[in-house]
Amino acid sequence: MAIEIERKFLLVSDTWRRLVKRQQCMSQGYLNDAQGVKAGRENCSVRIRIAGAVAYLNIKSRELGARRQEFEYPIPVADADAMMELACGGIIEKVRHYVEYESHLWEIDEFKGANAGLVVAEIELKAVDEAFSKPEWLGEEVTSLPRYYNLALSSNPFSSTLNR
Repeated sequence: MAIEIERKFLLVSDTWRRLVKRQQCMSQGYLNDAQGVKAGRENCSVRIRIAGAVAYLNIKSRELGARRQEFEYPIPVADADAMMELACGGIIEKVRHYVEYESHLWEIDEFKGANAGLVVAEIELKAVDEAFSKPEWLGEEVTSLPRYYNLALSSNPFSSTLNR
């Protein structure tokens, strides 16, 4: 079984930008909606992501918190484009910045479009209780707050007054 252990944080400054090693533009859409997952009618989110010349189908279990089941499969970009047309809610556009900090890789997502203004940092860990150094640019942890999950942002964007 594929398990993802990931923690997510808001940022308090943009000093992380000087540490960026590379970046990637991404678009992603969901084949199910946040309300179905939130209400318990659906046990997972189903996402399509296009990142440059590659695309993925991703299935993630609905548990809140740092540990969830995650399955990801490469798919042809043409198929991903077609699936994006079937997406529920809006398409998320973001730039993912990759930052190495004290032996961990941070993925910092800078959202565009209706989610512009939102920037979150994620770190994947080997264990829920794995220790890691917190950079000075790290702010509040939002790992267990569904409003910061990409699925929620696709139907209730950050710019919406309902998401504040």
